Amino acid sequence: MAEQRDTRGSRPGSASQRPTGGDKAVATGKKQYFRRKKVCRFCVEKIDDINYKDVRMLSAFIAERGKIVPRRISGVCAPHQRRLSDAIKKARNIALLPFAASV
Repeated sequence: MAEQRDTRGSRPGSASQRPTGGDKAVATGKKQYFRRKKVCRFCVEKIDDINYKDVRMLSAFIAERGKIVPRRISGVCAPHQRRLSDAIKKARNIALLPFAASV
């Protein structure tokens, strides 16, 4: 008889098995530590205008491959992430930043 195989792949079955983020304690061996909540760099420094000509600052929010780093990784708030992505796209269009990494 034919065996029945799981067609879902290697994903966790229920939501309780999925990894979570946030301020929860992470158990690694004996010590427990709390993951610190990320704060928006632009809100802390009270930067309202994200300039597309500031390549050094914008390149901090671009991954090695040229992709824009997501909010959950960078810790930037939603309004600033929107402004940041617009500034990165403007800088790419006038060739200040690369669209993709050089291979």
